[in-house]
Amino acid sequence: VQLVESGGGLVQAGGSLRLSCQTSGITFDHRYAIAWFRQAPEKGREAVACTGGGDGSLYSVDSVKGRFTIFTDNAKNTVYLQMNSLKPEDTGVYYCAAKRGAYNRGWCDYDYPIDYWGKGTPVTVSS
Repeated sequence: VQLVESGGGLVQAGGSLRLSCQTSGITFDHRYAIAWFRQAPEKGREAVACTGGGDGSLYSVDSVKGRFTIFTDNAKNTVYLQMNSLKPEDTGVYYCAAKRGAYNRGWCDYDYPIDYWGKGTPVTVSS
């Protein structure tokens, strides 16, 4: 399994970015659930959005709800994170992650162990 993120960069507050996660070795069905996490400087890693796997659900955590959206392109084996109305506190390294199995909508709100991680792509939002 490989997860390769891209699309990070420097953006002004209020701007938008779209992150991509090119995957190989996983499927976008009940066998895998996929998530985006982020880690701000000197802080722990936190989930921002996830897919359930089996039910096709798409979920964003409360802190980014209405601004960030996760979606997939099955034909391209790619997961995206569309980030709008960016704030300086969104600064961090963003990681794509996958775990085996299907989970209920919002599973990334809980501390489930992750099976696969990408190396991350940095996002910096200037004020």
